[in-house]
Amino acid sequence: MAGYTKNWTVKVVCILTAVMIMTGQPAEVQAAKKNKFTYTYGVFLNAGRKEINKFKKYKTIVIDAQYFKKKDIRKLKKQGHIVYSYINIGSLEHFRPYYKKYRKYTMKPYENWDGEYWVDVSQKPWQRKIKQLAGQLNGKGVDGFFVDNCDVYAEFPKKKIYRGLKKILCHLRSYRKKAVILNGGDTFVRKFYKNNRKLGPILTGVNQEEVFTRIDFKGRKLRKARVEDRKYFLDYLNLVAGRKKKVYLLEYTKDPDLKKSIRRYCRKKHWKCYITKSVNLRF
Repeated sequence: MAGYTKNWTVKVVCILTAVMIMTGQPAEVQAAKKNKFTYTYGVFLNAGRKEINKFKKYKTIVIDAQYFKKKDIRKLKKQGHIVYSYINIGSLEHFRPYYKKYRKYTMKPYENWDGEYWVDVSQKPWQRKIKQLAGQLNGKGVDGFFVDNCDVYAEFPKKKIYRGLKKILCHLRSYRKKAVILNGGDTFVRKFYKNNRKLGPILTGVNQEEVFTRIDFKGRKLRKARVEDRKYFLDYLNLVAGRKKKVYLLEYTKDPDLKKSIRRYCRKKHWKCYITKSVNLRF
């Protein structure tokens, strides 16, 4: 996604609360019911350790586990949650403790997200840093990685960027039984599939934002997606689903009719979807 903020970083006006809808594979829905979960999927990148009890309704949760302790992850998994951790491989945010050390590898500002910069993923020190972060997250016991900003290849469609992303993602896939969910990155994924006719070496699934909705940063409003954008992303997601990879949607709206429409579509496709009114992905 186009980055996100910690509590002390305000990137855009925060639109209150979030709504989660339950769709997805029948087996996963059944598992959620069995464990008394209301929803199968939720994305909470700004949630902190003090909010850990708010996850109780969600089977699969996406958090930034860099800000959680191993005992927190253990507690969540004991409660029956599947825990994916955010990991940003294609851009660098100024609030990260390692920002100063790696800012020399940044290329240009990330539009609409103050304090965030696209990073040169071909740089060996950056690749080593991502490997270190992945190792730390794995050590905390997360079930997989929610990988952000592979769209750096769309911004900088160079061979070295493609190769850098491929190297990092192949490393993430080397962790046994860990999910690797790419948030966005459609240009890179299509290119990889064209070159290799498979997706397994780089991902287990994708999460796509703004398929049916879009964030109007200039007007600071949530709107319906443009028809051409929706068609493009649905074609991409069908490609991924056709390779037997998981598909997740992350949508931004407070329109009840649009929510219903998204729900119906996801039920038909057996995709998971999380709908929120907050671009900051908070409770």
